[in-house]
Amino acid sequence: MATKFLNEQVFAEEEKAVLQSWPTGAAVDFKAGVALQRAIPDSMRFAAAMNNAKKNGETLIQPRAGVALIDEHIRLLKGLETDGGADLLPTTIDAYTRQNRYAEAQKGIDKSVAAGTSLLNGFPAVNHGVEGCRRVTEAVNKPIQVRHGTPDARLLAEITLAAGFTSYEGGGISYNIPYAKKVSLEKSIRDWQFVDRLCGKYQENGVTINREPFGPLTGTLVPPCISHACGIIEGLLALEQGVKSITLGYGQGGCMVQDIAAVQSLRECADEWFKKEGFTDYDLTIVFHQWMGGFPQDEAQAFAVISLGSTVAAMGGVEKIIVKTPHEAMGIPTREANSQGLRNTKQILRMLRDQSVNLRDDRIEKEKALIKEEVACLMNSVLSAGGGDWAKGTVNAFAAGYLDVPFAPSLFNKGKVMPVRDDEGFIRFFNSGALPLTDSIKAYHNERLAKRGEREKRAITFQMVTDDIYAISKGKLIGRPK
Repeated sequence: MATKFLNEQVFAEEEKAVLQSWPTGAAVDFKAGVALQRAIPDSMRFAAAMNNAKKNGETLIQPRAGVALIDEHIRLLKGLETDGGADLLPTTIDAYTRQNRYAEAQKGIDKSVAAGTSLLNGFPAVNHGVEGCRRVTEAVNKPIQVRHGTPDARLLAEITLAAGFTSYEGGGISYNIPYAKKVSLEKSIRDWQFVDRLCGKYQENGVTINREPFGPLTGTLVPPCISHACGIIEGLLALEQGVKSITLGYGQGGCMVQDIAAVQSLRECADEWFKKEGFTDYDLTIVFHQWMGGFPQDEAQAFAVISLGSTVAAMGGVEKIIVKTPHEAMGIPTREANSQGLRNTKQILRMLRDQSVNLRDDRIEKEKALIKEEVACLMNSVLSAGGGDWAKGTVNAFAAGYLDVPFAPSLFNKGKVMPVRDDEGFIRFFNSGALPLTDSIKAYHNERLAKRGEREKRAITFQMVTDDIYAISKGKLIGRPK
């Protein structure tokens, strides 16, 4: 694994092979990409939009969306701009492209053309190439980001950045451990070092590409300290390659106090670690992902889940919300459903815009302090495991279980950590596996869970975990027995 800064010779040799891996790579011209990016006005630049939101105390809204055909995808995005009032736009990539299965993606395109509608669950950007992607970026009026889930996203990055996308989501941890089974961390982190170095090269040529690690990970009862540590590490790996605009994410846990503490502590922890590692020239913003777990099938209940997420995000002071839809329980949402979710979220944000809420709640401050202490435990163990090298340290830490993401499919993840809610809905550790937490932290988690067991008059077992996983889809937060 190459570590630290990728020098020009190493990058150039690798880039040549990447661009030759599929025919559309031949159309990538870095100098032309820089010229195109430089011509994009600030109103269309993701980093500028995020920085302005931070400066003005605003929260921007962004959906997920992507279909197979260019014209259909453009219509979808323009509809989300107008009907939904989206501040920021996505291009969600299809599952074949995420796995670098471009031949199968092409078959999906061909079948979609024949059917007259999308038969893929996203936009196959690699197959459409620079010219096709450029049609998308030039057709919309808002900043646009690539959102995907790809362990090896090098060719996708080359094509989409050359076509005018100004933000790129993902990372070597967050787009591997929750998404893939057999991809080694060593490979995915190395491949994402290439992506970050590509963004760094654009930066050196006067073009700021916003980079956004995927915060929610598996999106199911993820303790904040785990997602925080993974996001901060991915931020550090990006900064090492010359990236300047970082947006770190957090997935809604459901407990308002813990969620507010989490988004506030994420910003503070990231700033602390970035500066500790010698980085000062960066822009940091925060994105909040509305509930990523199971949704109620009833639309009214689904809107309630969305509204709670919007409220918490606004109170936590984030710069962006990734918005869900009332049809999450039913499959791929329609444009209309996506627009409904956006309008619902925007209404909440407007109503809260000028309201001042005192968040100096003792419980928030106590939870922030706990999360920071837990993050420090994890980050220090990774730093030690790599001898100061974050890439090596991450690989070694996952191998030892010092980092461990609950419910992840990866063979390179120990899978020993098991979360569960306490009696107030906070996500705690039922089993902390080999996480290097202090005895006092572990004791606190056990104490909090014991109180729930006493109230529910049952033992703290895996049944509680199962009950909590399905609780929100059944109309409650904590999976209490009937």
